[in-house]
Amino acid sequence: MKRALYGSVAAIAVAAFLVAAPVRLSAQNVPIDSKSISGVVKSPHGAEAGVWVIAETHDLGTRFAKMVVTDDQGRYVLPDLPKAHYKVWVRGYGLVDSEKVDGEPGKHLNLIAVPAPSDADAAKYYPAIYWYAMLKIPAADQFNGKSDIPDKITQADWLTTIKNQACVGCHQLGQLATRTIPPQLGHFDNGAEAWARRIQSGQAAPLMVNPIAGKLGSVPLKYFGDWTDRIAEGELPFAKPPRPQGVERNVVVTTWDWGNDKQYLHDLISSDKRDPKVNGSGLLYGSPEYATDHLPVLDPKTAKVTYITPPEGADVPEAFGPGHAAIEKPLAPSAYWGMEQVWDTKFDNHNDMFDSQGRLWLTGTNHAPGTPAFCRKGSDNPYAKAFPIDANERQLAMFDPKTQKFTFVDTCYGTHHLQFGFDKDNTLWTSGGGNVAGWLDTKVFDETGSAEKAQGWAPFVLDTNGNGRLDDFTKPGEPADPNKDTMIGGSGTYAVMPNPADGSVWFTIGVFAGKGGIARFDPKTKLTEVYYIAAPGFGPRGGDIDSKGVVWVSLASGHLGSFDRSKCKAPLNGPKATGDHCPEGWTFYKYPGPGFQGIGDNSAEASYYTWVDQHNAVGLGENVPISTANENDGFAALVNGKMVTLRVPYPIGFYAKGLDARIDDPKAGWKGRGLWSSEGDRTPWLKEGGKGMTPMAVHIQIRPDPLAH
Repeated sequence: MKRALYGSVAAIAVAAFLVAAPVRLSAQNVPIDSKSISGVVKSPHGAEAGVWVIAETHDLGTRFAKMVVTDDQGRYVLPDLPKAHYKVWVRGYGLVDSEKVDGEPGKHLNLIAVPAPSDADAAKYYPAIYWYAMLKIPAADQFNGKSDIPDKITQADWLTTIKNQACVGCHQLGQLATRTIPPQLGHFDNGAEAWARRIQSGQAAPLMVNPIAGKLGSVPLKYFGDWTDRIAEGELPFAKPPRPQGVERNVVVTTWDWGNDKQYLHDLISSDKRDPKVNGSGLLYGSPEYATDHLPVLDPKTAKVTYITPPEGADVPEAFGPGHAAIEKPLAPSAYWGMEQVWDTKFDNHNDMFDSQGRLWLTGTNHAPGTPAFCRKGSDNPYAKAFPIDANERQLAMFDPKTQKFTFVDTCYGTHHLQFGFDKDNTLWTSGGGNVAGWLDTKVFDETGSAEKAQGWAPFVLDTNGNGRLDDFTKPGEPADPNKDTMIGGSGTYAVMPNPADGSVWFTIGVFAGKGGIARFDPKTKLTEVYYIAAPGFGPRGGDIDSKGVVWVSLASGHLGSFDRSKCKAPLNGPKATGDHCPEGWTFYKYPGPGFQGIGDNSAEASYYTWVDQHNAVGLGENVPISTANENDGFAALVNGKMVTLRVPYPIGFYAKGLDARIDDPKAGWKGRGLWSSEGDRTPWLKEGGKGMTPMAVHIQIRPDPLAH
């Protein structure tokens, strides 16, 4: 994919417009200061409201860009620009990119927007969801053994797989690079053959082949093939995106390149969720997951990128760590990197979190498979006596920015995501341990340095006998016993959410297998409650909790789901409290964007993760849930019951896996706060610009109006 493909007609259209229809632009009443560029955007149709003005420079330590939206009079202000030479242009729905012109802070710059000469040219700038929604979904009567689709697969299973569980769980679908077939893959008689070859490419091939060819019996190949064939023949999206409205016009997007062109980032961390003033104006740390052991660090004040690397010597003999699906040698050549091994991690840093001291806690692999003796059967450790653990996939580490040293923490339980609790001991809770809750008392760890003394774990057990305490329990697969409690099975935990309201800890469960839902673990009783997702929702992925204890979850059904336990009418424990006993606790909010046709009212959005802004660190209000809008090139925030889209318009194809927010200066108003994220697509070269593009760090701020500076 080349950048020219997105704006190849721009220069011709601009020239024609300048000759045929010159206009007078006025910058009156547009504010400016020494750090801003401002002006007016017009076209032959007049003032262009709700379009983006983009400024980009390569003069700093890394590529830097800032984007704003015009007001209803076509006016714009690009604020807080570092001193540099910029290329500035206009992008918007119904337009093609304008000519890139020179600009510098402190000067007015009026811009001429270029109307798209055709619907096809306009559609090149649509978010991926408008193209992805063109994919055909088998009708409901084709499932459950009634067609070539494997028996026992439901329409919800199908959608969950091709949305936020597998396909869009790793990268965006629908941008130019995925709605077309790379010629480097060869010649194919039809799209289905091309897709069969495409999913064998690269080091993540098993993550594509297994769900498509295994779980779904290769049937999706003909649907994906039909999709790209129709697009190749000229079919266009059936819906058109609206221009930003309301608060969406107050958004300021700033991006920095970091990382490299071959290795992706999972996400970044900027602050402590419990107190977003921690690490104010400080460095940002990236999580590369499978890609590399070199963790990028960005100083947003200087645009300088550095790296930290866990020390050699950790007993990790194989790349990708134990148990991971990524492979060293691709099944078939990548269209971009051939058979080159571009991922080479051993540490496998999935997720980071700041503590109140500004230290960085990481989920990473410390050693080869196996656990310390104190974790296993025969140990005197009380947790091992109750539930021994023989192996895990990933442990913990801590990096102290002051000393620049790593400390490895050997956990018995596996780790994936991590969050600090709101207790005095700064307990660090993790997901990824299978069917157990795992925690580390960081106060005890700081005092003793002993991983054994500081950690604990417990299996997820339902109080099915209803006596309010943890008793002997049956294990998954064993017959029910009315006198015992019941341990739940399934695919383990994914998101982890300590509840500030009552000290409980919540998890998303059934993300990759089993019935999807959420689980509540009580650290005092060690008992668990399970709540499966009610219709029309299905397919949970990432989630978070607000300060009142309401859980918010990204769903493959195209909804943001919320669960309020206080609404439950049935008993919360006992023989009937096995997951389907509180449908009234669920509320669903449809994500923005068009849905797949023929399957009812839906959104094709496939959100990866949801984060809740408990402290108004972004500027949209307290307890506002914000989801990654992975098919909408940005984020979707639920503000006063309505979805607000926060799009990153350049480069096209932005995809995030995580987010948080930070308050750099509580006295600085909108300038002192904002959302932070990193592009998390496993294939950063698939976005606009193509091969050579790198991941980005992203800052999104909300101004009081489109001209604030």
